[in-house]
Amino acid sequence: MATDSKQLTLFERSGHFWSSWLSGRSAPGNQLYDRALLSVVLGLMAFGFVMVMSASMPEAQSLKDDPFHFMYRHVFYLVGCVAIAAVVLRIPMASWQKYSPLLLLGVFVLLIAVLVVGTTVNGARRWLSVGPIRIQVAEMAKLVFAIYLSGYLVRRLQEVRENAKGFYKPIAVFALYALLILAQPDLGTVVVLFVGTVGLLFLAGARLLDFFLLIFAGVMAFVALVVLEPYRVARVTSFLNPWEDPFGSGYQLTQSLMAYGRGDLLGQGLGNSIQKLEYLPEAHTDFIFAVIGEELGFIGIVMVLLALMFVALRAIRLGNECLGLERAFEGYLAYAIGIWICFQTVVNVGASIGMLPTKGLTLPFISYGGSSLWVMTSAVCILLRIDYEKRLSQIQAVQGRL
Repeated sequence: MATDSKQLTLFERSGHFWSSWLSGRSAPGNQLYDRALLSVVLGLMAFGFVMVMSASMPEAQSLKDDPFHFMYRHVFYLVGCVAIAAVVLRIPMASWQKYSPLLLLGVFVLLIAVLVVGTTVNGARRWLSVGPIRIQVAEMAKLVFAIYLSGYLVRRLQEVRENAKGFYKPIAVFALYALLILAQPDLGTVVVLFVGTVGLLFLAGARLLDFFLLIFAGVMAFVALVVLEPYRVARVTSFLNPWEDPFGSGYQLTQSLMAYGRGDLLGQGLGNSIQKLEYLPEAHTDFIFAVIGEELGFIGIVMVLLALMFVALRAIRLGNECLGLERAFEGYLAYAIGIWICFQTVVNVGASIGMLPTKGLTLPFISYGGSSLWVMTSAVCILLRIDYEKRLSQIQAVQGRL
């Protein structure tokens, strides 16, 4: 643990990350962080700001009589991202590992609090209100559960690989989280948590029998949850054939598909979307990708997908490198974040193009929404911190041999 304080001191001395990036003074090959990852994420956030402003103006004018209402709030969220980054980048990875059980317990308590004193919006109680700020605790649960599971795999890796008891302990914790999140209700977050859990256990080398039993149980549970709720059945049936009821259950998807159709190859031009004029519900949140497709066309959506794929693959590669250097906690956590970003992107895009049922999941770094943006910022800052500590340890190892 003595090296952590030394690392933190060197980190502060290097210009606190941000000033070093802006000045660009570090020599190639000697920078202590992943400039490419940071640049792409900042680019996605800037692009998201532009698209949120473009997609939200008609609804803001209708609801608040101010076309810039959502833009002002998004600026506030981006300022919050800077504050979060300034804090998270300073936290050593050893601290995340040490306090992961406390973080898990804290979010568990908050999930209970949501059901008791939470704010209800559109029939779902998912938010805790703190003054003018509404926090979606389920978003926090995605990151905190990834941190907990990564720490668990470090402590119990052999047990996970060799017997069912070690494998199903984290599944029991997941089940508790899932029950509280489903009570809100929020099936989309539960699916993201489940896929992240399954993916990380598979990468950790869990027995295939336990792995396939878990997948089977998860699929059966998902089917049951859909069948038991009429509104979920309606979502699935409308996704299979939205044109059967284009002004009812299939309305949102048909409007989204029309947006893609109008976009063609090069799009209608930034700001020229017709579907965002209160035809397409949730144009600046869950269905912002459809507006991107309409305004920027096929070329625009490909560029966005490539940027998001770069972030996810960068996280996976970082996980591989950390495991190769016997930094297991950092490796598993990088894997978990990469899987999370990749899967959430697939679900959001898949829902807007009619390949998956609507799940209410945001497009990472781009959609409007403070909780999602803040938690994603925390996740990326953790990736940058992992990469920083990995590079610093390699430099110190070289210096030690000289």
